[in-house]
Amino acid sequence: MKPSPVGWPRITPSVFYQDANAGIEWLCRAFGFEVRLKVEGEGGRVEHSEITFADGLIMVSSVALKEAEQLECVSPRSIGGQVTQGIAICVDDADAHCRHARASGAEIIREPTTSDYGVEYWADRTYGAKDPEGHHWWFMQRVRNPGEPALSGTSQ
Repeated sequence: MKPSPVGWPRITPSVFYQDANAGIEWLCRAFGFEVRLKVEGEGGRVEHSEITFADGLIMVSSVALKEAEQLECVSPRSIGGQVTQGIAICVDDADAHCRHARASGAEIIREPTTSDYGVEYWADRTYGAKDPEGHHWWFMQRVRNPGEPALSGTSQ
């Protein structure tokens, strides 16, 4: 398999917002993303954007653009809060990240919890948050690698 293009991870999700400008601003403030590229079209509509978190990349677009292209892309807000995907992101400190997200207005849908999947697997500390348009985001911190002794007092 050939390498990915320079600056692009092999897998890059896209999320769609009714108000992509507000969504991008909120994701940067609450979760620590940074705007790498934002292309605006008529009326300030986000034609394409790329936001990064460390070496990760997510594209954010306006729903209106995708509807014009005959794609069935919607924000969870427009379908009663139903969610068809969740995005997981590795962070250095899940508890600190959660505190910052909560202070920035994120709805925490799962408090930070450590799950230990057994010595042959790993243990992560994870929390879940929902953004203002209803997208689900999961932030996880690896607290034990496979083969290391299991943690005591954690869920499995």
